[in-house]
Amino acid sequence: MDTTPEQATDAAAASFADTPDPRLRETLVSLVRHLHDWVREINPSMAEWEIAIDYLTRVGHMCDDKRQEFMLLSDVLGVTNLVEQLESRRTNSGATPTTVVGPFHMVESPARALGDQILDVTQGDPCWIEGTITDMQGRPIAGATVDVWQANDDGFYDVQILDTVDVGVGRGLFTTDDDGRYWFRSVVPAPYPIPTDGPVGELLNATNRHPNRPAHIHFIGDADGFLPITTHVFVEGSPWLDSDAVFAVKDSLIFPFPWIDDPAEAAAKGLPNPFRSLRFDMVLPSPRDPGAAEDS
Repeated sequence: MDTTPEQATDAAAASFADTPDPRLRETLVSLVRHLHDWVREINPSMAEWEIAIDYLTRVGHMCDDKRQEFMLLSDVLGVTNLVEQLESRRTNSGATPTTVVGPFHMVESPARALGDQILDVTQGDPCWIEGTITDMQGRPIAGATVDVWQANDDGFYDVQILDTVDVGVGRGLFTTDDDGRYWFRSVVPAPYPIPTDGPVGELLNATNRHPNRPAHIHFIGDADGFLPITTHVFVEGSPWLDSDAVFAVKDSLIFPFPWIDDPAEAAAKGLPNPFRSLRFDMVLPSPRDPGAAEDS
């Protein structure tokens, strides 16, 4: 049956009318209508459309249990940041600001004891990292989990250099003590480029965009009865803070990492002297807090 472009859109949208899940039905109908509008706007040739399909196919082929090229594509298009911004509106504004999870949260962080090192503290600027997890009323949360992962002093995550390190290096899953405190040892991460050896790199090269991210440490704070917070801490003074390739920087998440020159304190913490430090306290919302939502 012959159809006009407009009728083609109506027919595709109507095909989902009997979808039992209302949210899925709403999502698919909206996707079809917006996607068709975009195609009408750019009016691609079939050859151009085949190039687009081939590009997405190659993005998929780059995905495995150590790399998520589709998430990386979402990141550099600003979509991940947009989704995070919209979701953060559903949590109380008094909670720790959130940001993107990034493409390297691909493996489970190993459980570690408080005070353990996640990276060799002699390979870079040694750093003592500590903080407290509290609820919106400032009460400490005992038994909360703090999932951390970061690049090393050369700007690499474990999954990028598995020929030289084991999976789990630069990662740790810590549990807060009775006072809601956590602490561990690491090094100050380096800024780094996101992977450019795949289709996302091709996109950046074709558009004259740089691939760089400022230095940062990833955190996920979580506890029973609370909503998880996924965030970064960015190193104050790092290059690329004003042009992060994945648009994740927030001013409230930029922290100083001051030097401490105290041989006795360094020895007590199991660090070379001098060392750098970070204090990062996290506030978790609960579904009971005003403005919070169960699905955040």
